[in-house]
Parts: sequence; structure tokens; C-alpha cells
Amino acid sequence: MTSSANPAPLWQPSPERIAEAQITRFQAWAAERYGAPAEGGYEALHHWSVTDLETFWKAVTDWFDVTFTTPYARVLGDRSMPGAQWFPGSTLNYAQHALRAADDPARADAPALLHVDESHDPQTVTWAELRRQVGSLAAELRALGVRPGDRVSGYLPNIPQAVVALLATAAVGAVWTSCAPDFGARSVLDRFQQVEPVVLFTVDGYRYGGKEHDRSDTVAELRSELPSLRAVVHIPLLGTDAPEGALEWAALTSADVAPVFEQVPFDHPLWVLYSSGTTGLPKAIVQSQGGILVEHLKQLGLHCDLGPDDRFFWYTSTGWMMWNFLVSGLLTGTTIVLYDGSPGYPDTAAQWRIAERTGATLYGTSAAYVMACRKADVHPARDFDLSRVKCVATTGSPLPPDGFRWLHDEFAQTPGGLWTASVSGGTDVCSCFAGAVPTLPVHIGELQAPCLGTDLQSWDPQGKPLIDEVGELVVTNPMPSMPIHFWNDPDGTRYHDSYFDTYPGVWRHGDWITRTARGSVIIHGRSDSTLNRQGVRMGSADIYEAVERLPEIRESLVIGVEQPNGGYWMPLFVHLTPGAALDDALRDRIKRTIREQLSPRHVPDEVIEVPGIPHTLTGKRIEVPVKRLLQGTPLNKAVNPGSVDNLDLLHFYEDLFRQRS
Repeated sequence: MTSSANPAPLWQPSPERIAEAQITRFQAWAAERYGAPAEGGYEALHHWSVTDLETFWKAVTDWFDVTFTTPYARVLGDRSMPGAQWFPGSTLNYAQHALRAADDPARADAPALLHVDESHDPQTVTWAELRRQVGSLAAELRALGVRPGDRVSGYLPNIPQAVVALLATAAVGAVWTSCAPDFGARSVLDRFQQVEPVVLFTVDGYRYGGKEHDRSDTVAELRSELPSLRAVVHIPLLGTDAPEGALEWAALTSADVAPVFEQVPFDHPLWVLYSSGTTGLPKAIVQSQGGILVEHLKQLGLHCDLGPDDRFFWYTSTGWMMWNFLVSGLLTGTTIVLYDGSPGYPDTAAQWRIAERTGATLYGTSAAYVMACRKADVHPARDFDLSRVKCVATTGSPLPPDGFRWLHDEFAQTPGGLWTASVSGGTDVCSCFAGAVPTLPVHIGELQAPCLGTDLQSWDPQGKPLIDEVGELVVTNPMPSMPIHFWNDPDGTRYHDSYFDTYPGVWRHGDWITRTARGSVIIHGRSDSTLNRQGVRMGSADIYEAVERLPEIRESLVIGVEQPNGGYWMPLFVHLTPGAALDDALRDRIKRTIREQLSPRHVPDEVIEVPGIPHTLTGKRIEVPVKRLLQGTPLNKAVNPGSVDNLDLLHFYEDLFRQRS
């Protein structure tokens, strides 16, 4: 797909919307004070942001009134990658900025958090109450001996207590890390054992899909296998008593204490996130208090256009970086919506109902959910009052063109239409490389533009930039939220090999992208599982988009396998909808669809029915481990079992390799 394929925009912002956008006001302000271009719109602003990196980031910190308790010597001490040093000499605190709205008497009783469970009935936590609970818990953490740099962990669903625990941890200067309670013990231990937490916040269970899921046995196993723990805090989500030796959440958050914010260096660790860990131990990715603060202010305030009048809902779990991103909505004074439950309970339209009931202005979800709604004949704008929704954003995988069209058509009668923002980034930076820009048009199947301060390019194998051609996603300048290091990677080898091995000094992310001539971005899927037939690289996402348009196909997985004899085998695995049958007619229709919509080269060698498509615990299709299984790699070496949502599904591919050998 190239920029010529979609000459007309799907959506354009109105002149009023452009004028009111915070990014427009920022550009005019930065032009007056910092020499940013006053004309030329977003393209000119972006060019300035990557060519005058230090001035741009100084402008961001001034625009958002970042409080440096100790001033910085300069914006960027060393700009090499890896190892860039941001705002050296400065000190600040992330949690202090996240709670600033509570200091405004006019906003103290306004909602900071709206919590929704499967009853879909929102419960409010005000800014004043959030600040009080964080103050109380931070004092108790200090009383437990928690010091700056200590790790504090959460085995928690997306509930207010998780936000309080994160902010209290950051207030103390400790390092937060979390997993969702649908993770099994082994998956959690693969993550937490690496960082040796001193405190564990945990629930007794959770509710999902209309059922209660007891996790007391898992919690007991975590306690026994984490010898570093000095305290366990029990949150009785299912109403059970605290196990022996555990502290009660209510007792730790009952005091009326103003939070004390530890002032820490800009590059002090804020949290540890984890890669999916499909082919080994998950990478423990460490990001800094200051780096996340300024990156998320830019992303949420300028790109997402969020402010005090907004309500920010993203369907996520505490095991995914989007939860951390969602919590950072507090930095812009925005009310954040925490949904703890199944994305499709009691019916497929559940997330739209929550957006209605919480008055969400920015609603984020997965591309898979959008496509599921389309297939289920859900009509969000017709059946719900979504008049406050200004933007629907998607991530996790590329939003197919049909998803763009469906959202546009469903909201066609909404005044001004719907701003659809497909965004792409990664856990590795806990942010977006490309995506939402409120002042730019939206073209079908394309991300609007690279983000400010991010010199995003598409490179060929020799490091030559490409336009309107598929290449590797690279970032040629440092971003503040890039990892400060990986945990237990003392010489930085694993960090270097993960991103800087292919193009020295340049971040290679592992995605195939196209930079279009008009400045937009198309994501084609992971480059490490990319199909390569006769020297032509193809993205798996393009095939999924074409195939899953067919009503019989629930989900698909395409793999390209290099054969020992020099051949290349490209099977397409399909998970069918109930009642569908993979007969010759459907096989022919699948192949004809791919041939007509993509090219003859994209047509698979075989179409094979499978009982289901395996995913990571954060919902991404597992391509590389399946490819390894089909090349004969034993299951225990092809994949980390604890990183897969349904390990049994992988036995199918093991058996298939044996049958073909």
C-alpha cells in the first residue's frame, strides 16, 4: 500500500478543531519563545522537533510547567544511543506531577478516577481522595523500610488501588512493577524474580466474564517463591480475609496524610515493564521518572489533546504498557477510566457502553475489538450516546482499512465526524512512535504522522531512508522514555543487542513500515517474522486484514518457513467462526481474496484449519515461536510457556512439523 492508494482523506479536522487543539497553541507559543516555525503546520513543527531536539524538549517542559526542584545543567548531556543523558543534574518526582490537579481547590472534588467493573456502573475517586490515599500509603511504605530504588510489585487488576500503589511507590522513589491477575504463577515469577520486590500488593481474585476467579493459591506461591518480600498487602476484591502475615489495604490507606514526594534524579527508575517473553525470559525494561514524565506529557497533552475537561478510557490490563500510559493521563489533569472486566461482557458492545456511561472523550481499544464489533454487527453511535467521544484510538496491531471505514461510517452522523487514531509504539518506550495528531487528516489504513521529537524513518538493509517503500522502523535520535537499562544487564549487552545491533547508534524496533510521501505511516507487522518470498518482503498484517474480512474466518496466522533444501513454505492457519467449514470452496475464496487484494506472491502455499490462534498474554499473535516449531525447535526452546495465553494450541504446530518431517 502506498500513499497514492488513498488520495482522499477519510476525515479532516474542522478549522475550529485545529484552532482549539493544544498542539496548535503550543506551536504558536514555541514560535514566539523558542524559534519554532510559526507556519507550515504539523510537518514544520515535527521537522523542528527532531532537528533542534534540545530546544524542543525544553519547550515541552516549559509548556507543561514541569517542576524541577534542582535545575538541569542542559537538556541533553550525551545524545548517543544507547546511553543518552536527559536533563542531567535535575531532580523531580513523577507522582507529584500526577497529583497536581488535587492542589487546585476548584478541582479537589472532581473525579480523578472512574472505576468500572462488569456491572458497568462507574464509581468515583476524587482528586482529593486520590491524593489522601497516596499520602497515607507512601508514609506506610516508608515505615516498612521502602527506600528509593527498592522494587514494589502489584499482582492486580485495573482497579483504583493499583493506581494508588503506583503513585505511592513513585512518591517514595521506589520502582513499580505489575502483572495482571490472569497471569499464572510461573509467568509472574519469570518477571518479578528478576527484580526482587520488597513489597507485593495483591488481590484475592478477580471477576471476568461474569465469573469469580480465585487467585489465593497463586498468591501463596508468589509469596513462597519471592524471598525478597518484606511485606504483602491484601486487597479483598472477592471479600476474603487477609492470609496470615499479610497487611490489610484499608489499614494502610486510612490516614489523612499529605504525600511527601522524594525528589529523585531525572533518570531515576520509575517502573519496570516486560517484553512478551515468547522466546525466553521477558526483558525487564526500566524507564525513568523524568523520561516518562516528559514523554507522556507530550504524548497525552499534545498528540492526544487531553486536558482537565477530558475523560480518558483505554481498555487495558496492568500487564500491558497501555495501563501505565493510561495512568499518565493524570499528568494532564484528565479523569481516567479504569475498566476491570472482560472486553466483551455481557456482549460485544461492552466497551462502547462503558464509554457512554463514563462520558469518555478519548476511547482507546484494540484493532481486534474494532473488527469483532464490525463482524458482530454492533452499531456504537446508533445504540449509545457517544456524543462526547472526540477520538477513538487503536493499538496492539495495525487497524485494517476495513476498521477505519467501519468506524467512520458508524459515526458518520456525528457532528465533525470521528477522529480515528491508529497508533504504534511499544513497551520498550512506553509510548508511541507514530499516531495521533489532532490537526491532521486521517487516511484509510495509515497512522497520521510520526510523533514530535521522534525522527522515525523507514530504512533499507544498508541504512538508506525509503519513501513509499517497505523498510525497517528506525528512530535516529534518542527519546526520553527509551530504557535507561534492562534489569540484570550490567554491561548493557542485552539492551544493545535488542535495538542497536543492526544499525549502530540507531534504534531498530523490529517492525516493517512505510513512510508515505504525504508524511503518514503504514505498519506492516513485525520484521522478525516477516514473510520473504523471492526476496520481496511482505507484512503479515496485510494478509490478516484481507483474510479476516471473510465472515467465516475468526482469526488467522501466516508463517514463512525457510526449508532445509532452500525452499520456502508459507502456510496460512485459519480459526473458523462457529458453523463454518474449511472446504475447497472456502480455500479457493481465501486464496482468490488474497490474490486480488494483495498480489499472487501473498497467496499461501496451504490453508490449514486450526483450533485457535495462540497469543501472548497481552493479546498479540505469536508468529516467531510458531515458525520455530515448524522448523523443528522443541516447544520448551521455541517459546516461554508462561507467556502464552493457551499453550495447548501450540501442540498443533508441533504435531504438524512431525507429520511433515
